[in-house]
Amino acid sequence: MLKISQPSELPQDFAETVVTIGKFDGIHLGHQKLLASVQEAADEQMLASVVLTFDRHPDQLLAPERAKLPLIGPTQKQQLIEDFGTDVLLTMPFDQELASKSPEQFVKDVLVDGLHAQLVLVGEDFRFGARGAGDVDTLKTLGQQFGFVVRVVSSVEIDGQKVSSSLTRDLLDQGEVAQVAKLLGRPHTSVGIIEHGLKIGRTIGFPTANMTRDCEGYLPLDGVYAGWLCVDGERYPAAHSVGINETFKAVPRLVESHVIDRTDLDLYDRVVTLEFIEFIRPAAKFDGVESLVAEINRDLEKCRVILAI
Repeated sequence: MLKISQPSELPQDFAETVVTIGKFDGIHLGHQKLLASVQEAADEQMLASVVLTFDRHPDQLLAPERAKLPLIGPTQKQQLIEDFGTDVLLTMPFDQELASKSPEQFVKDVLVDGLHAQLVLVGEDFRFGARGAGDVDTLKTLGQQFGFVVRVVSSVEIDGQKVSSSLTRDLLDQGEVAQVAKLLGRPHTSVGIIEHGLKIGRTIGFPTANMTRDCEGYLPLDGVYAGWLCVDGERYPAAHSVGINETFKAVPRLVESHVIDRTDLDLYDRVVTLEFIEFIRPAAKFDGVESLVAEINRDLEKCRVILAI
């Protein structure tokens, strides 16, 4: 997959394209339907498939006071999009210049002159151009003017609810990681490097792998989760703890993971992926080490049942 930040970076003799446009935060089932449709159309019409996205959510520039943390990071997004067979990932900087383009300017500069689009696929709620002035009907009208076809890909519903990034985020904030997996078609994950911590877990018999705070992947509600720790092609059953250490008051908010029944793994400075499978309990403060250890043992028994180990 070719990764670029401007249409001008495409080779001069690059093929005509089928393009989809969106923030693609989370790559949930609705996004996946769109990405699969793009690739199917590209294969049928012998066009190159292009996913056009942005380096940040528009709110980070236009309304920073309401901007949310992303559900997935750039590395996660790239890998998930590449898995669909996408030919080109165009990640444009969402700056003031781009934000101020009218719908017609955006279409002419980016889709027509830049990408030579023959077909553009978007979701039902697609909006574009300065202040979101353009919608699907605007895009269809401009398509007739500039000579490309527009197709709208319908949303996906699960349990009567439209799958969306906002619903995914709301469920993560409630710790509902099992429900989130239904929206994503896969477990929610965090990816990052394991760093040296205070080694408090090791002193009480439960060594943990502490993920750096710049990890990718939205952290769910503070609490304990059954899940998996994946590293170098291996997948280990684990208990993940999200939050601060309420008992020791020494650790800022992060995710740390205890690999069940293993104390021999050296994970320092390695990139790992944590899969969140099921919520065990909310974060809690304990009277002392004995009550904490007893609760951890109960957590691990629940994890063993959930993960069938």
